[in-house]
This record gives sequence, C-alpha cells and structure tokens, in this order.
Amino acid sequence: MTSLNINGKQHDIDLPEDTPLLWTLRDHIGLTGTKFGCGMALCGACTVHLDGEPIRSCITPISAAAGKKVTTIEAMAEDKVGHAVQEAWIALGVPQCGYCQAGQIMSATALLKTTAKPTDKEIDDAMSGNICRCGTYTRIRAAIKQVADKGAAK
Repeated sequence: MTSLNINGKQHDIDLPEDTPLLWTLRDHIGLTGTKFGCGMALCGACTVHLDGEPIRSCITPISAAAGKKVTTIEAMAEDKVGHAVQEAWIALGVPQCGYCQAGQIMSATALLKTTAKPTDKEIDDAMSGNICRCGTYTRIRAAIKQVADKGAAK
C-alpha cells in the first residue's frame, strides 16, 4: 500500500510500487487531465508537480511520490499562479488541439513560481521538454510573459 497526497487529498493506493504515477492518476484515481504522450519522458504531456517541481509522471514510480505532494492540472484553477497561467492561455488562444497543454501549463506554472520575470532563455529552458505538435510555442511564451508582466507570478 502506497499513500499519496494528490491535490491535497490522501489516497491509499494498492498497486505495485513501480507503477508509473501517470497510470495511477488516470486509471486508479480518475484524474485524466494529465495525458500520456510518449511514455519515455520526452514530450512533457504527462507533466505534474512533485513538491512543486515539474516531473514526468510516465516514468515516475508511485514509490518516488510517497510522502510528497503531487499536484496535477486539476488543481491549477485553485493555485494563484496556475490560475493566472490558465487565464493567459485562454486570452492568447494558446491551445489548438490542446493535447499537450496540461503539461505545458504545469511547466509554465513551475517556472513562474520560481522566476517571477523569466527571460526568453529561461522560458525556453523551462519549456524545452514540452513538445507541442501544433507549434504554439510563440503563444506559449507570450502567455508566460503576460503572467509575469501582470505580476501574478510567485
């Protein structure tokens, strides 16, 4: 039995400790906002926060999350920075197909919580592990800058 704190709620999970966090979130807890993309931590669609740090849940075993705080896209509306990021995403029409956007938002939120006014290089570095097949990178950067310019970060 593994005890996980997900979005502020405790969940006792009766799965093998090497079960990927992604499948635990989606298939056993019902939080389907976190997406499966590649299964190899290369695309970023499965990004969640583990104690505030963006991680790839497709390769993170639940044993690594035990005793830590897991935050998913479902909790971003209640997070000051996460909510501001979501609003900027909507205002600037960032999503096209939308599949990668949960991971993009999670990475952007983590960046803005540590760097209130990120440079283009800091944005590129923080977002480099998130792939958008629709190519909305320019709008993603603009949305991050909009949040920073409004002072909603940190």
